[in-house]
Amino acid sequence: MFRPVVIAFAILEALFPDRFIDWGERRAFENPETAELRSWTIPLARLEGLVCVWFAIGNRWRMPIVTRTLSVCGLVALTAPRVVLDLALASAYENPDAIEVKPWVLPLTRVLGVVYIVWAVVGGDDEAKLDK
Repeated sequence: MFRPVVIAFAILEALFPDRFIDWGERRAFENPETAELRSWTIPLARLEGLVCVWFAIGNRWRMPIVTRTLSVCGLVALTAPRVVLDLALASAYENPDAIEVKPWVLPLTRVLGVVYIVWAVVGGDDEAKLDK
């Protein structure tokens, strides 16, 4: 049930990364017009979409490297959301200091950390059993 949704969104991200980024900027930034993307941001967003499709189609979510990575990223996002947010902004934007994020973005980063940890610990088991 969850996999087709992931595949659909990942395909859309791979095909239209600029639209996904614009949509997110308008919702997450107080001043989205000041955000200047780095040259590699859109190609990496496209690659992210393709990798997510590859993982979802092949049911590779339970690979140890994936679950460990999700666990570590989730733990950092949960315990140090400001670090994750600052790193993400600096990686994707030329002017991260000029970008003002809306107040709900930091708590949502913590929530995503919890989601990553839960996904790494229990996620995907039912789908993996159904595929056998």
